[in-house]
Amino acid sequence: MQQILKSPYERSPTLDTVLMVERTIEDHSGEFNKTKLWKKLPKKVMWQTFLVVLDYLENINKIAFDREGKIAYIWNPELAKKLMARKEIKL
Repeated sequence: MQQILKSPYERSPTLDTVLMVERTIEDHSGEFNKTKLWKKLPKKVMWQTFLVVLDYLENINKIAFDREGKIAYIWNPELAKKLMARKEIKL
């Protein structure tokens, strides 16, 4: 028998889902924990998919979690533009 390897990211979110979660976090930054934010989403998203999106957003430094588990939006595009303009930083 052939064994099928399952990816931990079996529930791959669409771009629309990622953007929806990101906008909701940005609008309610620092107000909700994971469960309350999940319930606040404008469209239904599977819990596992939601967790994949949160993991992705945390890994690209757009969100952070505080000690109480509340989610904050930390991305600052203006600061990123200033940093990219510095000569010391190369792409």
